[in-house]
Amino acid sequence: MVRRVIWTSKADAIFTSILDFYIDRNKSKTFSRKLNKEVNEIIKLLLDHPFLGIKTDYKDIRVLIKGEYKIFYQIKPDELVILLVWDCRQNLDFLNKVFK
Repeated sequence: MVRRVIWTSKADAIFTSILDFYIDRNKSKTFSRKLNKEVNEIIKLLLDHPFLGIKTDYKDIRVLIKGEYKIFYQIKPDELVILLVWDCRQNLDFLNKVFK
């Protein structure tokens, strides 16, 4: 059973940049707080149901889709490792670079 969530430094930095983008664009923290809350709720759900996400073409990586966002993660014996929170409206070339 998965007991804790680990964010990779890359996942944390990219998700933070997404939140910062919306703060800057909207001149408000409201949407970013809402998005952060939704992502964290999904991750809590994954703690109880780690195989909820779909297998990807990348070895041992699963993805859970929530609206415009995909959460890429790996399941370890005691950990759920968040590899990336991806805004699907971003350039796909960047996504391929992240997992190579």
